[in-house]
Amino acid sequence: MNRLHKLSARTVATLDRPGRHSDGGGLYLSISPSGARSWVFMWKVAGKRREMGLGPLRDVPLAKARQRAADARQKLVDGLDPIAARARPKVMTFGEAADALIKSMSSSWRNEKHRAQWVMTLTTYCAPLREKLIDAVATEDVLNVLMPLWTTKPETASRLRGRIERVFDFAQARGQRSGENPARWRGHLDAILPKRAKLTRGHHKALPFTDVPDFMAVLRQQEGVAARALEFAILTAARSGEVLGARWDEIDLERGLWTVPRERMKAGREHRVPLSARSVEILRELEQVRLNAFVFPGMKREKPLSAMALEMVLRRMKVDATVHGFRSAFRDWAGERTSFPREIAEAALAHLVGDAIERAYRRGDALEKRRRLMDAWARFCGPISEAPVVVLKRHSTGVGS
Repeated sequence: MNRLHKLSARTVATLDRPGRHSDGGGLYLSISPSGARSWVFMWKVAGKRREMGLGPLRDVPLAKARQRAADARQKLVDGLDPIAARARPKVMTFGEAADALIKSMSSSWRNEKHRAQWVMTLTTYCAPLREKLIDAVATEDVLNVLMPLWTTKPETASRLRGRIERVFDFAQARGQRSGENPARWRGHLDAILPKRAKLTRGHHKALPFTDVPDFMAVLRQQEGVAARALEFAILTAARSGEVLGARWDEIDLERGLWTVPRERMKAGREHRVPLSARSVEILRELEQVRLNAFVFPGMKREKPLSAMALEMVLRRMKVDATVHGFRSAFRDWAGERTSFPREIAEAALAHLVGDAIERAYRRGDALEKRRRLMDAWARFCGPISEAPVVVLKRHSTGVGS
């Protein structure tokens, strides 16, 4: 290849003689008899001349053509065929593949919180992987990310591994890598890391259901919004997040019904909750001191109680249980002390029952049957007369209240 940059921008603009005009280094401006002008890169392999088009002059100015020719020359130095290398798609980094996966999946997620969790785990925890080309990441790289979390934060590590595995599956489907998925569990990482049985979440600490009535009698003596929110959560067997996020426009006091929109449900389906007489009574008390759109308002303007508010009530009462554990107590009570069918109790907990086909044929949500179940649960939790109910005052609405 000869001297570089023989052509000037003016020459390129004014040349009209058909033929190939060398700029040096294998770059030529090719002018056809019809006057069409384009760039060509030419080189020899084993004495045979090869050429590769670099684009028409109208789209590729001289400087850009020289850069493309320089890239082709570098590939030759690296022992690569410029044409074959150009045909191969640009390989993503792990970070680019992770971001593309998140973007493609975002519309299927129920809320921004779920997306934020994916972004955080695939950005913060996967920082050592993000700049690596996705087809160059090996099992050892994945282990370096997982090992620091595997015993200290097993649930987080297990979830992270699954998300990393999804990134590699996504990249393989896009033609970005092939071969073994380095984050695959079965038949791969399970031979290196502790078995999944050691990673599963333990049961939420729960009171035996037989102790719930005595607990409720003491709880009703506690003042404040947080105590009422905990009582309401137990009576409805709802998740704490659903209770804390409850809004007044979801409540129908006349019908005794709370309708939780799909966006706030774990299963992504609207859930109707029949309210017992005591649940409605709690809501009517709160309605008298209503501060904002949330049923259980916190100290901050237009915000609900904090996520820790209910747990703090249990701590102050020195009860060794979790809020979620009361859902387990409810399920045990329904199974051992009532004749309600299993699917009714599961529906009350907003669990999906049966396979997709079975659910498709079961259109209703058994609301009235569940209402009888929740009324029975409220009666089991103890008559209100056993303990006076504290009437809320407008200013006693803090997280610690």
